[in-house]
Amino acid sequence: MTTTDPSSSKPVFSTYQKLVVAMLAFLQFAVILDFMLMSPLGATIMPSMAISAKQFGLVVSAYAFSAGLSGLLTAGFADRYDRKKLLLFFYTGFILGTVWCGLAQSYETLLLARIVTGLFGGVIGSIVLAIATDLFAPEMRGRVMGMIQTAFAASQVLGIPFGLYLSNRWDWHMPFFAMALLGLIGGLLVLWKLKPVDAHLAIPQEHSAFKHLFHTVTEPRYLLAFAAVSLLTTGGFMLMPFSSTFVVNNLNISIHQLPTLYMITGLCTIFFGPMIGKISDAVGKFKVFIFGTLMSMLMVVIYTHMESVSFPLLVLVNVLLFVGIFSRMIPFQAMIASVPTPVQRGSFSAISASIQQLSGGVASVIAGHIVSFDANGKLLHYDSLGYVVIGTSIIAFCILWRLQHVNGRAALLSGTRPV
Repeated sequence: MTTTDPSSSKPVFSTYQKLVVAMLAFLQFAVILDFMLMSPLGATIMPSMAISAKQFGLVVSAYAFSAGLSGLLTAGFADRYDRKKLLLFFYTGFILGTVWCGLAQSYETLLLARIVTGLFGGVIGSIVLAIATDLFAPEMRGRVMGMIQTAFAASQVLGIPFGLYLSNRWDWHMPFFAMALLGLIGGLLVLWKLKPVDAHLAIPQEHSAFKHLFHTVTEPRYLLAFAAVSLLTTGGFMLMPFSSTFVVNNLNISIHQLPTLYMITGLCTIFFGPMIGKISDAVGKFKVFIFGTLMSMLMVVIYTHMESVSFPLLVLVNVLLFVGIFSRMIPFQAMIASVPTPVQRGSFSAISASIQQLSGGVASVIAGHIVSFDANGKLLHYDSLGYVVIGTSIIAFCILWRLQHVNGRAALLSGTRPV
């Protein structure tokens, strides 16, 4: 139950709500780390398996494509079950897929393992967001999304440096085994502590899962949200898979300095993430989104055009880039959480996650075809990826501006609160 601080109108989190946020953030941490690890490990996996940038781009996108397919297949049924049971089912498959990644000994095996991991892991984020939206009021969602998205930073501070250490100490297989063990602990905690999330089951639903899916994908407001999700996904999937290679080969940063780079960046974003969430609730989510869009576009230009730089300067640019990204994604997640009706929330989230993964897969494949290596091993055309990211950011901003007005009118007609 949500309480209110007598000295202010701001809702206060109950003890159970704090525990739920912590558990959801941990699950996001595990899923994000699974994807994030592929980027820094790319500098080790590519020479170890003797694969090209195009092949590595396919390994990254294989997860995204299978996750997108899984989201579409489950969307029609996403609102028909207790969200806790649905979460545990897919999380179990995700852990098993992660173990398989660690066991992979060839390019083909790793590719298949990433496909299986994506089939289960790609749906988890949508279930987490649906649970967060079910259990928290709109005026609390900025803070909730800020904490959940901070899992991204935690994966840099705790997961990526530790994963790189294990990779350097043994080989690139070990981080996946460690992640699977950590994920198992988190899954058992959710099984024990999370209460059933089934209030949506009391609302009358359509008998046909196909009709439920059809009505979700044809709602004009939802289509605008899906388009924004697709475009905002482009940045991460284009730049990040090749970021470690760019830093090592182009900026002349030692591969042994990568853990420090990710750790410092993550510590800063862990600090800024919750703060951005609070500011979003206080001054307005769309205003913070505008700031994040402008800042991330500026930093993308700077980052993708850097040449040989000092390590402190790289850290500063990386931190500012992620502050911009967080200032865009946290309010965006909070805004679109208010778009679907409760009875369509699971389906909407599943389709949104599916589109995000499919768009990311396409972006990763395109990025793999845009970049290449010269005779000295330097990454070429990385700046071209930056221009694409800026273009998609501008279009996404225009779409979200339109969605604000459409969703506000829909809320007014239905008697509910707008975003």
